[in-house]
Amino acid sequence: MEAIRNYFEQSVSMSDKDWELFASKLKTEKFSKKQFLINANETEHYLSFIEKGTVRFFIPKEIEDFTFSFSFAGEFVSAYDSFLTQKPCSYSIQALEETVLWRIAYEDLNLIYAETEIGNKIGRLASERLYLENFKREISLLTQTAEERYLNLFSEQRHILKQIPLKYIASYIGITPQALSRIRRKIS
Repeated sequence: MEAIRNYFEQSVSMSDKDWELFASKLKTEKFSKKQFLINANETEHYLSFIEKGTVRFFIPKEIEDFTFSFSFAGEFVSAYDSFLTQKPCSYSIQALEETVLWRIAYEDLNLIYAETEIGNKIGRLASERLYLENFKREISLLTQTAEERYLNLFSEQRHILKQIPLKYIASYIGITPQALSRIRRKIS
């Protein structure tokens, strides 16, 4: 739980009173490997912080799922569009390894926004982080080749290559596993 406070205090100082209210609303939940945090067509009720583990975001398809994002320990995770609108999402989130989350419910987060001095800033910091990651990915898909996306992923998030099956990485950078194998052979 302290990792969450440390995350926020990199950007803003929290009073003990505000932290105690926020912390009192957090619940921990464990997910086993391949367990779903949320399935497509469900409504997201939580904003979560990953204490341990890795998750993938994907659109389920009949033949091959389309993986479009990952989240790691020390980051927030949520089907955030569904969380904000309280309407079903069109994708799933799945643990790729044993994952431990600290979760806050939609209603509790709104209570914190209303009752603390720092609440809105905390919410804004979490949402800005999610937005910036998604925007960065969108720009890379529009402006970079698959090889450039792979090399950037390799240089910026080297740990991803050890934790995530190559078929998910291929889907994430928008190519087939065979094309990823060719790129890996070429740059080796």
